[in-house]
Amino acid sequence: MSLRTAGRGAFAFIFVAVLVDSIGFGIILPVLPRLIMQLTGVSVDRAAVYGGWLSFVYALLQFFCAPVLGNLSDRFGRRPVLLFALLALGCDYLVMGFAPVIAWLFVGRMVAGVAGASFTPAYAYVADITAPARRAQNFGLMGAAFGVGFIVGPAIGGLLGAFGPRAPFFTAGAIALANTAFGYFALPESLPRESRRPFHWARANPLGTLLQMLEFPPVSWLLGALLLWQLAHQVLPSTWAFYTISKFHWSSAEVGYSLAFVGLVMAVAQGVLTRVLIPWIGGERRAAAAGMAAALIAYIGYAFATEGWMMYFVSLTTFLFALTYPSMNALASQQIPANAQGELQGAVAGLYSLSSIIGPPLMTQVFGHFSARSAGVYFPGAAFLTAALLTVGSALLFARAMRFAPQRAPAPSSNTPGV
Repeated sequence: MSLRTAGRGAFAFIFVAVLVDSIGFGIILPVLPRLIMQLTGVSVDRAAVYGGWLSFVYALLQFFCAPVLGNLSDRFGRRPVLLFALLALGCDYLVMGFAPVIAWLFVGRMVAGVAGASFTPAYAYVADITAPARRAQNFGLMGAAFGVGFIVGPAIGGLLGAFGPRAPFFTAGAIALANTAFGYFALPESLPRESRRPFHWARANPLGTLLQMLEFPPVSWLLGALLLWQLAHQVLPSTWAFYTISKFHWSSAEVGYSLAFVGLVMAVAQGVLTRVLIPWIGGERRAAAAGMAAALIAYIGYAFATEGWMMYFVSLTTFLFALTYPSMNALASQQIPANAQGELQGAVAGLYSLSSIIGPPLMTQVFGHFSARSAGVYFPGAAFLTAALLTVGSALLFARAMRFAPQRAPAPSSNTPGV
């Protein structure tokens, strides 16, 4: 199927697929700390450490498998790879829901990690059907799908938590499997056969994929900036629930409502304001810089919050915070040929996995150390200050990348339609 045939309907399905995926993921966040505590009998500061290692196992396998998925999607098309990832995610939630011991949670995370994540072929799909000049906006809409999912998912998870910490896992598994079945019948292919390239193991690994990106100096520096950005961002999914339970004594429902609020802000920022703010600010470069400044304020604000309501107030910075990732991703995609968009997104996903290997254990260990009552200095917000320092490093690498990147993105070719 050609790019023109895929069109807006295909983009709408990808948006819905990512939305449903993020709902499934968001459902489990409010109850994961209590499920870990139920299975292990430890306190919340120790449960956070288990949560960090769960993320580590998932990310380690995804780090090696995500580039394979990106390259497979360049060879066989986006559709089969995307459906495989969705199916594995559904199986992961069911395994975790039935877990009688903590080891089952690790098995579930391994299942999902091997498959990678559906956003790898999903973003490549979007790149296929979108003109280069509009990719930042459409990547922003994809981010909005995650945001909307984090509005609905955590709210549902918080409510389902009243039926026990396992109920949200079964619900998430059912949602993911239903999404797989729907995609099997409704999703067209976006990559024409004539645009596909052979699969090579030398390129289908984290090192090989990243080495290919080194051919494009602006992209290599941007990927470095993205790595530190994503590493800093790991503080939110890995410690938010543990941090708010420990510091503010929130219930699962209150954790869910707070995550839903953050998701709402993210959805508005990326789904609505991205298309307005990026041109108004002056393009992707300035939008990414503004987002980094907002993130720095956010991390410091979270670290020193003394009341629960302050978490809501500080999260309003997400209106600008949310512009950074789609802007940097778009800047990178504008430097890459059409038949390597899957490889680029595989590299981006691989870096996200690398950040997820390092980030959750780092952030949860910092949180666990400074939130333990036996700590010499009790300061649970230390993990957020760590994220602030990483954001400064990301900004420095981004500035370096912009020295190499051309001032204007190349004009879209006449046979590539916009979406």
